[in-house]
Amino acid sequence: MKRSKMMELGVGLFMLAGVLGLVFLGLRVSGLTFTAPADTFRLEANFANIGSLKPRARVTMAGVTVGQVSAIELDTDWYDARVVLELDSALEGRLSRDTTASILTSGLLGEQYIGLSVGGDPETLADGDTIRDTQSAVVLEELIQQFVSNMVSD
Repeated sequence: MKRSKMMELGVGLFMLAGVLGLVFLGLRVSGLTFTAPADTFRLEANFANIGSLKPRARVTMAGVTVGQVSAIELDTDWYDARVVLELDSALEGRLSRDTTASILTSGLLGEQYIGLSVGGDPETLADGDTIRDTQSAVVLEELIQQFVSNMVSD
């Protein structure tokens, strides 16, 4: 009888560890954290097409995560997507005015994120400025449509 109770307790603890592991993985994949955000500054960028970019998507420089997308909205003046970036405050005053923001994809069908490339302009971007040089997302469906159109026309 005592051995049976110990076995049930062991199986229960194993199941609890499995459920906690799934919750942890779910939080890591979704980008939710329980940590307070570090000091950040805000930049904006307008894109003609954002593809499937989502809020909380990462922002990288040279492959290193330096921030995240905090909001995406429609710019009713130009009918572009306005993307608000929250970047690490250590970069404030260090990004040149000709910095390029590109929407990139992890792998073939992976998540989309923003990659920043610094230019050479001596003037820098300040909190609330807009990145002017942007490259929109490459949408797989559009590429397939262009390929099919070219095959048909030949």
